[in-house]
Amino acid sequence: MKTLGNHNYYVYILTNKNKTVLYTGVTNNLQERLHYHNNPLPFSKSFTSKYKCFYLVYYEHFNNVEIAITREKQIKGWLRVKKENLINSFNPNWEFLNNDI
Repeated sequence: MKTLGNHNYYVYILTNKNKTVLYTGVTNNLQERLHYHNNPLPFSKSFTSKYKCFYLVYYEHFNNVEIAITREKQIKGWLRVKKENLINSFNPNWEFLNNDI
C-alpha cells in the first residue's frame, strides 16, 4: 500500500463585515483561498464577492479530502443557528481570523 504523505484540507466559514451572511467552503490551501476571496476577479459573480464574505470566523483541518468534503456538505446543510453554535464553540467573539492563518 502506498502512503500519500501529509495532506491538508480545510473546511471554513466566512462572513461579511456585519456578520449577517455565512459562506462554507473547502480548500487545500486556506491562506491562498482567503487571498482569492479577498481579491475577486473584476465583475466576479461569486457568492462571496456578491455578499462581501471575506472574513474567516471558523475552520477545521483534515488530512483526508473525502472527509473534508463530507464535513463541508454537512455544515452547508445545517440551519444558521447550528452554524452559529459551531462558530461560537470555536470563536466565541466571532473575531476575524484572516491574519491568524
